[in-house]
Amino acid sequence: MKFRRRKGMSANIQDRRGRPGMAVGAGVGIPGIVILLIFMFLNNGNGGGGPDIDDVLGDLQNPGAVPADSAPPSNDRLVDFMSFVLDDVQRFWAQTFSESGEGYPKADLVLFTQSTNSACGGATSAIGPHYCPADQKVYVDLDFFRDLRDRFGAPGDFAQAYVLAHEVAHHVQNVLGINEQVQRAQQSGSDDANELSVLLELQADCLAGVWGYTTNDRGILEPGDLQEGLRAAAAVGDDRIQEQAGQRVNPETWTHGSSDQRVDWFQRGFESGDPSRCDTFGD
Repeated sequence: MKFRRRKGMSANIQDRRGRPGMAVGAGVGIPGIVILLIFMFLNNGNGGGGPDIDDVLGDLQNPGAVPADSAPPSNDRLVDFMSFVLDDVQRFWAQTFSESGEGYPKADLVLFTQSTNSACGGATSAIGPHYCPADQKVYVDLDFFRDLRDRFGAPGDFAQAYVLAHEVAHHVQNVLGINEQVQRAQQSGSDDANELSVLLELQADCLAGVWGYTTNDRGILEPGDLQEGLRAAAAVGDDRIQEQAGQRVNPETWTHGSSDQRVDWFQRGFESGDPSRCDTFGD
């Protein structure tokens, strides 16, 4: 994936790595997307090339401990790439919201090591990358990307970009009120709590794909990038994770969707570039 190196991190990144003592595009322009997505939900129930992946992940092999009073590393290539993707994804959503006459409050990306504070009860590496609606922040331990490559067999910079775009898509859902609607339905004692969670996750996959469409349209993608994103979507399917853990594949326990579902919805967004095609609650 092509991106231009720059000095410093995104203004929306909070770098907490190595700090001890922390507690646990152009052409898409869908006018009225904000109103459209809420309508869909309520009516259906609810220059230079990118870095080589091995070089990037090599920066993570020996992170070491950083004293609390020392500045965390700010110039490694993976953080630089995360900065680019974060700003690019949010620039797209800000433009899309603006075309609907709405404002888009940007999410922050928190980089941490092992654990850190969050308004959702704390963020840990075991949880993996996730979005906290209560503080509107995405939490990522960069070691996850090594696991994505080595454990889940999904290397590549666009695989990383897919993960971050998916989490920012949860922020989009939060801004639109979709997260709140789903949580309210789940807390009402609905028997479909897990299914609602799956639909929410699949919609985030699709919205991530919509951003992916813009990167292809702008010539940012390189040969093989789409395949990297699709492999990453498949790698984090509930069935694949259960199989890797030696468990019986049980769809009733799924919260994110199967590998096939995640690939299908990401690809739907990527091929259409149309957020209105991301109505997982109605399909």
